[in-house]
Amino acid sequence: MAGNRKVFNDSVTPLPQQLGITPHGLILNAAQPDNRTESMTLLFSVAIPDADQAELESRVARGETVSPQELQSKYSPKPADLNPLKAWLKDQGFVITQVAPDNSGVYARATVAQIEKSLSVKMVRVTKDGITYTAAQDAPSLPDNVGAAVHAIIGLQPFRHAHKHVRMCIPHGHPVGGRKAATRGKAGAAGPSKSAKSSTGYLVSQIMKAYNADGLKLTGKGQTIAILIDTFPDNADLKKFWKLNKIKNSTANITKINVNSLSPAPPSGEETMDVEWSSGIAPGAKIRIYASGTLDFVNLDAALDRIFADLPSQPGMRQVSISLGLGETFMAAAEVRTQHAKFLKLAAAGVNVFVSSGDAGSSPDVTGHSSSGPVQAEYESSDPNVIGVGGTSLKLAANGSVSSESAWTGSGGGKSIFFPRPAWQTGAGVASGTERLVPDVSSLADPNTGAMVVLNGTPQQFGGTSLSAPTWAGFCALLNEARAKASKPPLPFLNPLIYPLSGSSSFRDITSGNNGAFSAGPGHDLVTGIGVPNIKALATALTT
Repeated sequence: MAGNRKVFNDSVTPLPQQLGITPHGLILNAAQPDNRTESMTLLFSVAIPDADQAELESRVARGETVSPQELQSKYSPKPADLNPLKAWLKDQGFVITQVAPDNSGVYARATVAQIEKSLSVKMVRVTKDGITYTAAQDAPSLPDNVGAAVHAIIGLQPFRHAHKHVRMCIPHGHPVGGRKAATRGKAGAAGPSKSAKSSTGYLVSQIMKAYNADGLKLTGKGQTIAILIDTFPDNADLKKFWKLNKIKNSTANITKINVNSLSPAPPSGEETMDVEWSSGIAPGAKIRIYASGTLDFVNLDAALDRIFADLPSQPGMRQVSISLGLGETFMAAAEVRTQHAKFLKLAAAGVNVFVSSGDAGSSPDVTGHSSSGPVQAEYESSDPNVIGVGGTSLKLAANGSVSSESAWTGSGGGKSIFFPRPAWQTGAGVASGTERLVPDVSSLADPNTGAMVVLNGTPQQFGGTSLSAPTWAGFCALLNEARAKASKPPLPFLNPLIYPLSGSSSFRDITSGNNGAFSAGPGHDLVTGIGVPNIKALATALTT
């Protein structure tokens, strides 16, 4: 507290007072008067009591599923908890744009000048990667009677945002959109022969066969896959992708939700790969694309809130794919804590969220596209209530069988600085220590042995762990359909169920390759997790 105000030190990463280049790689500019009238939307995040949070964490770690009614009544703030905050915001001239459906936060918009005055924070202009932002230089605060229930103020430093984990391969095997990881070490060796795949990457049928998911008479029927990304793919690209892969699907199965009512950007590849590959793996599933508009954490938080709010009307929405992240050392602790509470709610509701582990190996920089940063895991894949998905380099023989599969050098992975070791993260190969380890599982990611994606009407070869996450979300839809056919309820949080299967026929262990600081080896490792799936065996294990 300072002067009867509650200070939110961990909602920002403090910037130096002097102008010039900062340790964050930002350029701190002189104040620009014309930005005082600029509007910003902030999230005032509200937490449940620590004891209730710990209880819900334990239930999820045990593999329990909690009903929406109990989540709302026992594990959510009460509407009255928000009343002092809402009244104060309105009195200060903020416009409340929405309240989270579980009362976990209030989204409010105000001018920069008003934010400075109300939150007692200094706003400055900073430039990153050629883009100039308005951002907080120091920590915000609230009157202590207003901020008592608030545990974070999100959105004051928009220069810090998530990055996509997609990489495109251009001729001669050099990936675009990331470091030259594919040229370092055995894991980045040249791709398979032309007889094993087309010049634009593997087809869905080849990946289904590689992971023993073909011939199972499973399509994801009755399931819904949510995709969280910033914009939408083009329907014509989806149709061409399905046609080239000889997949029966329809855009009638695709629902596009513009969460924040922002003008969607043109397709850039990430959103297209997410939808094409999740719908290709599980063509019988419905796909709901939650477009956040930007990759700012406030807008991503709003999208997660919308997914949670839609669960009662979408009972089959038991799998989510997210191909985004940012190195943990670049995150503000409150940003992590706020999203963690949302992932906890989804896991408790029986929704499995698959998050790509990153494309810059063990040392991602602030862009996520170079390995020049510190050794670290990326958030959101490091959250203990998601399934972190790493990447491999897959080579198929001419007959479609797996010739070899090794760790991809770009696969993110490491030890979390935010989260302790979950109770379920045990078994052969699990590194000693007390930190949450990333990733949990893996699948094809290397852009040099990548997958076909149709973008702007043209088949192209893409990769990155952005491919691994939607592939796994599609697999989860198949597994949930298998559960339904066996008269079993949908899967609870998957990690407590699959770690005991490490070393069994349900997973193929990846034991060669590295991502820089860490090497693949027997059992769990910090590049490929417990390995890649054998879907037929995994479906049997999870339905008996």
